[in-house]
Amino acid sequence: MRYDEESRNPILALKRADRLDLVPAFANWLERPGREFLDAAELIVPVPLHRGRLWQRRYNQSALIATALGKIAGKPVDCLALSRVRATPSQGEMPSASARRRNMQGAFRADGPGAGRVAGKTLLLIDDVFTTGATVEACSRALKRAGAVRVFVLALARVVRPMQNPI
Repeated sequence: MRYDEESRNPILALKRADRLDLVPAFANWLERPGREFLDAAELIVPVPLHRGRLWQRRYNQSALIATALGKIAGKPVDCLALSRVRATPSQGEMPSASARRRNMQGAFRADGPGAGRVAGKTLLLIDDVFTTGATVEACSRALKRAGAVRVFVLALARVVRPMQNPI
């Protein structure tokens, strides 16, 4: 879905207000448009939170969505294949796409307990909101360094910027 005034509230409710009851609906919404990626993927991997943020929040919203989506699609989910090894400020605090990319440099590693399971596989990376792509790009790079053959990305919402020079 488009990340806008209408979608922001339920997404933030899941992310920051413990509205875990929204997870099944979000997973169902992702299943239909993501069917091609789900069919091709051998493993579903969520974008991880840093352990400090996970401790504060108590759950990873992307992991919950990935797990629910895995159940719907009958696909395995590995929440340990990728880790966030560096605490980073929220991407929402970054003033530009280049700042977001710099913020994500070196933030992810796929050589933890689940990394051996990504080698030679096609993966589906799950995130909640896709803004500039900096987070999923950094995650994909780490997964490919660990031997993933392909990494598809499926996000619940995408920020769509108005065209600067409309025709």
